[in-house]
Amino acid sequence: MKRLTISCLFVFFAITSFSQLKEDLCLWYRQPAADWNEALPVGNGRLGAMVFGGITEERLQLNEESVWTRGGENTDLPGGANYLPEIRKLLFEGKYAEGEKLADEKLLGDRLPSGTNTYQTLGDLNISFQGIEETAAYKRELLLDSAVVVTTFQSGKTSYKRTVFSSAVDQAVVMMAEAGNPGMISCVIDLSRPGEGEQVFADDDQIIMKQQLAGKGVAYETRLKVINHGGTVSREGQKLRVEKADKLELRLVAATNYRGDDPAEKCDEYQHLSAGKSWEQVLADHVHEYQSYFKRVRFELPETEAAAFATDDRIDAQKRGVYDPSLTALYFQFGRYLLISCSRPGCLPSNLQGLWADGLTPPWNADYHININIQMNYWPSEITNLSECHLPFLEFIGELRENGRKTAKELYGCRGFVAHHTTDAWHMTTAFGSPIYGMWPMGAAWSATHLWEHYLFTGDKKYLEEYGYPVMREAALFLSDFLVKNPNTGMLVTGPSMSPENIFITPQGEKISVCMGPAMDLEIVWQLFTDCIQASQVLNSDEKFRNKLEKQLANLTPVKIGTDGRILEWSDESLKEAIPGHRHMSHLYGLYPSNEFNWNDSPEYMKAAAKVLEGRLKNGGGHTGWSRAWIINFYARLLDKENVWKNLVALWAKSTNVNMFDNHPPFQIDGNFGGTAGIAEMLLQSQAGEVNLLPCLPDQLPDGKITGLMARGGHEIDMEWANGKLKSVAIKSKLGNPCKVRYGAKVIDFKINKGETLHLDGNLNVTD
Repeated sequence: MKRLTISCLFVFFAITSFSQLKEDLCLWYRQPAADWNEALPVGNGRLGAMVFGGITEERLQLNEESVWTRGGENTDLPGGANYLPEIRKLLFEGKYAEGEKLADEKLLGDRLPSGTNTYQTLGDLNISFQGIEETAAYKRELLLDSAVVVTTFQSGKTSYKRTVFSSAVDQAVVMMAEAGNPGMISCVIDLSRPGEGEQVFADDDQIIMKQQLAGKGVAYETRLKVINHGGTVSREGQKLRVEKADKLELRLVAATNYRGDDPAEKCDEYQHLSAGKSWEQVLADHVHEYQSYFKRVRFELPETEAAAFATDDRIDAQKRGVYDPSLTALYFQFGRYLLISCSRPGCLPSNLQGLWADGLTPPWNADYHININIQMNYWPSEITNLSECHLPFLEFIGELRENGRKTAKELYGCRGFVAHHTTDAWHMTTAFGSPIYGMWPMGAAWSATHLWEHYLFTGDKKYLEEYGYPVMREAALFLSDFLVKNPNTGMLVTGPSMSPENIFITPQGEKISVCMGPAMDLEIVWQLFTDCIQASQVLNSDEKFRNKLEKQLANLTPVKIGTDGRILEWSDESLKEAIPGHRHMSHLYGLYPSNEFNWNDSPEYMKAAAKVLEGRLKNGGGHTGWSRAWIINFYARLLDKENVWKNLVALWAKSTNVNMFDNHPPFQIDGNFGGTAGIAEMLLQSQAGEVNLLPCLPDQLPDGKITGLMARGGHEIDMEWANGKLKSVAIKSKLGNPCKVRYGAKVIDFKINKGETLHLDGNLNVTD
């Protein structure tokens, strides 16, 4: 591999400045995956696989979104609400250790040994190929524009090609193995799953695997249909042997009883979708359907010399400081690819690992952490023109209500619904675990703000009226009841609560998590109440509740800035940071994803947020992938292009696996999605009532073109820039809303009719 040095940077900069724009849409490798973190993902939202690209031993590790255990129920501790007054009194009096101890005993109740139930692998499809000896010209590719993984190589005089994808049209993982000469494909095929209890059966051309997971876990069924072109297929116990085929096609379907279906009947239904269809038609249908999402956005940058590297070499080169700004576009589109592949309408939302998790005990159960992780998964959904991919999360929020109402009443004596730091496929909402992460009743409230964001981008008033606002209102109703007057100030605060997964040092030297009114809580209250007030006005309804929220907002404790100029995480300067470089930067929620802090209305908070980031990074912050991704979004909102770029490169160099999965470590997909959102945010912002073009364009991206980004208000944006300056912009109005456009210091109001496109030059002059 050619190694590049820092001294070459200026040469490459010159190359990129004058080279032709190009779209980079391929991850590729010169060798099979050595382990799971090198394999390549495919998915149709519900059914996925990790493709290893083996030569003689190919493995497809399989996932179906609803393969979940259910070993028991997490129940609310009875009568927890009775202890709230005493817990609050202790915390208000500064008796933090006593207050936390009582909250731990009376609110953090029954729990499963592992915390939540677990998402698990569906199993493995293994193919042992025979007759392949020494090979050459190996290449393994993930083609983002068509959502297929292609493996090619040469053995002797025969060329081999294997293509894998997961079709949403036919609800199947499909593989085609081809050889350049007839009769050259012979192999043994089997399905398996780690652990015990799976039943595997083979008949003439099909393998069936099924199992009932222990306890109340799901029952699943997987079917693999073998279609040989030439040669023969025969059964060998639980496996199938293929001899001397010209081509070999595999179609795998799977289903569970998670939604009350019979898995066998669902597999019948899924197999019927592609029955009678040729390979060519199945592939064409898949590509056409997938591209209806992916092709909405195109991102072109000049190709740097490092772009010629294989992807693993390219990622590794970032650790050595190799200049590769065109990696920005590939990383961005890979993030969009992942979201399309793991979150489709009607599916469960993307979990901690998206759709792809190996084994029976994935990290953190691959569940739904709702104290930032699942929210971050959906930050890119609206702005990168994948609004439909947002829907699984939005629907999931509403499904938390049934359990969340019980938890709100039992633990807090409140109306509405609540959820804490973690949930699972069974919609658990109770508080559990240790105070450092469990005593946080803001998960449902933060999640509910996504419903208003969906409306701001889509203008779907019917959805807002019939679903979005009712869910938002119920989450806000809990907070409205939960707020309590601070006897020391007379203003409203939340509590007991904490700043997610962080601890402070009391004046007595104790390390504690639980307090009253941490900054993030106050910011979430501000955001959700503001959203509900605006939604009520849009719908011209619920005036009484709107008035109540307005009064509570007016008396809400403000977020404070300390004497050192930083936003205070715990709203009390006597409480000191125990971990100055902590990965969570929860008190900057008001900067991003909220817009409570912005340069137009609250510049003092923007400056204070910048000082928080400076302190965190100075002390080792950003050491996890998702945390680094959040930092990129923070700096984009701060319009700090230098630090946006520095942290984007750090994300690639320190927190990206060779298959481009985010490395927490271990793998968590939120960093991919947060990084994708950050790239979009540096190119387009619309959170302050303006469509801000290229607000934070790094100097390293002087030339480029992007089409199809979305701004709030229903505006679709195409932009081209050269030499660091806006060259042209096209704004298509999907809703007919007025559009205030900003570029640098220049701001102009435009009126655009629904369906029309406004064309502007780099000075915001109309060109058509």
